[in-house]
Amino acid sequence: MVTPVSQPKLFKLPDVGEGLTEAEIVKWHVQPGDTVEVNQTIVEIETAKAIVELPCPFEGVVAELLVTEGQTVDVGVPIIAVDAGGEGGVAPALAEPVSEPPAQAAALREEGVPTVNEPGMVSPQGPPKRTPVLVGYGVKEGTTKRRARKSANGASASPAAPAPAPQAPPAPRPSPAGDGLPLAKPPVRKMAKDLGVDLMSITGSGPQGSITREDVLAAQAGAEAPGTPVQAGPREERVPVKGVRKATAAAMSGSAFTAPHVTEFLQVDVTRTMETVKRLRELPEFADVKVSPLLLVARALLTAVARNPMVNSTWADGPDGAEIVVKRYVNLGIAAATDRGLIVPKVKDAHDLDLPGLARALNELAAKARAGKASPADLSDGTITITNVGVFGVDSGTPILTPGEAAILAFGQVRDMPWVHEGELAIRKVTTLALSFDHRIVDGELGSRVLRDVGDMLEDPIRMLAWSR
Repeated sequence: MVTPVSQPKLFKLPDVGEGLTEAEIVKWHVQPGDTVEVNQTIVEIETAKAIVELPCPFEGVVAELLVTEGQTVDVGVPIIAVDAGGEGGVAPALAEPVSEPPAQAAALREEGVPTVNEPGMVSPQGPPKRTPVLVGYGVKEGTTKRRARKSANGASASPAAPAPAPQAPPAPRPSPAGDGLPLAKPPVRKMAKDLGVDLMSITGSGPQGSITREDVLAAQAGAEAPGTPVQAGPREERVPVKGVRKATAAAMSGSAFTAPHVTEFLQVDVTRTMETVKRLRELPEFADVKVSPLLLVARALLTAVARNPMVNSTWADGPDGAEIVVKRYVNLGIAAATDRGLIVPKVKDAHDLDLPGLARALNELAAKARAGKASPADLSDGTITITNVGVFGVDSGTPILTPGEAAILAFGQVRDMPWVHEGELAIRKVTTLALSFDHRIVDGELGSRVLRDVGDMLEDPIRMLAWSR
């Protein structure tokens, strides 16, 4: 009696946020042969917003990692195969078994046709429907299908039809497959598209003449032989634009050419603010948190928003015309430079926090950003932003609006400067504030009033108490 062999389960890259189309595999936490349990973290992925840890939807033994670290994968593409061994603990509908018998799959691979074991190939399962996933909404089944094989006379063969085993190993052949498309896996196709390389112009060096990543890089670099890595020369370096940097570039370009930006500047004597920061550090309410001038800048901006609600708005184009949506809450964004690039995590409902609570929220936000643990929820739904360029030793700048927001405040470095104080020249602590705003929503009078309010509160922090509601 022959014991049936269980088929590996395929876990597809899920949609971890509405609208996600792709993600980069950052780090695998498992390797082939490892035993995994339900909800065990198996991989870290980087989306356009954050690094996310994905849990395993079932238990078993890792059969194969279908993509490598550093690869960018489309949502719905299988990333790992796990042999569940017919045991329980499987989360149904989160992965699919290999649908082809082993002999047929081997024959298909010999033909040069990717099987469902290969990344990006999903067998049809009936009418499209949403697949439950551990996070997000998932993708529609059947939206990606295996290409039909071509018979010797050019006719399409059904995927279920048996294929005769080849008598001898086939010799490498040109890249285009029988359907006229170059033979390459989805990640390779995407890389070629991103680099502007025409796959039809490449002769593949992989199995059955398939095009590999090295072939694409060689073609992009103009190398003579396939597989030669990109060599930009000692005076140049090519850095792929992906992940956070890619998302930031798209967002900033869209913002700069959509919202008419205006930037105003104000130099402020913040000597009293710096003295207040020292006094706050001595209070028991702040014993367990870091107190910096940014805390009082944030409180001043929140107070200015309460006095001038229109600055905390967004422009919305609808079927019945444009609208200005005034937010009665403040999700305060704090721009943070990280190893992954610039991100803007948000302090949600910052207007409801007292000063110690705001200090703790800013500390937690900074720690998560530095550790790369900011979630997509932490990075979304902002209403107004602060960028602290002073930490880089910069006096000021013209910040670009976060898309969907009406204003962003830049806080420059605090340094000793000669200043006229109470009618006499003195050395004071001075900073430069810059407020960029969407001129469709915020006119010059409102923008100036908001900037002046923030400056007045930083010159004399007692005004924060007088103006708070």
